[in-house]
Amino acid sequence: MLKPLGDRVLVEVSEEEEKTVGGIVLASTAKEKPQTGKVVAIGDGRTLENGEVAQVPVNVGDIVLFEKYTGSEVKYDGQDYMIFSAKDIVAIVE
Repeated sequence: MLKPLGDRVLVEVSEEEEKTVGGIVLASTAKEKPQTGKVVAIGDGRTLENGEVAQVPVNVGDIVLFEKYTGSEVKYDGQDYMIFSAKDIVAIVE
């Protein structure tokens, strides 16, 4: 498994619906980029200037909402993931 460093978060991105409400199948280019996913791993936190470590504000298993055009796509062991800095996560979905 991948282990993010610092304040980075590894997210398994949710799949977007391939059909509209009216039943029209969307081409992959017409689908919106997903903005939610499940946290599968987190880093140890960011080291502050005073030497203390600021913990990552999410936990493994959280469903999160992240900014639309941030993060890096990663393919590992046949699975697609995104890796984000903790500041790119906007909210935890409850």
